[in-house]
Amino acid sequence: MGIESILVFLIVGAIAGWLAGLIVKGFGFGLIGNMVVGIIGAFIAGFLFPAIGISLGTGVLSAILHATIGAVILLVLIRIVKQA
Repeated sequence: MGIESILVFLIVGAIAGWLAGLIVKGFGFGLIGNMVVGIIGAFIAGFLFPAIGISLGTGVLSAILHATIGAVILLVLIRIVKQA
C-alpha cells in the first residue's frame, strides 16, 4: 500500500468517525479518536454488509458512507456497554 492509499484511508476514517459522532449525539473523540472509530467502523461494515448481502457500490463517497454506518454501529454498541 502506497502513501497515497494510507492517506485516503485515514481521511475516509476521520470523516466517517466525525459523521458518526454527529449522528450518535454525545460521542466525539477528537481527530485521532474519530479516525480510529471510522477505521474500526469500516472493518465492521466490511464484515457485516457482505454477510447480509448489502452492496453500496464503489468510490470514495461509498467508502465514507460504508465506514460511517459501521462507525455508528460501533458507537451505539459502546453506548449500550457503557449504560450496562
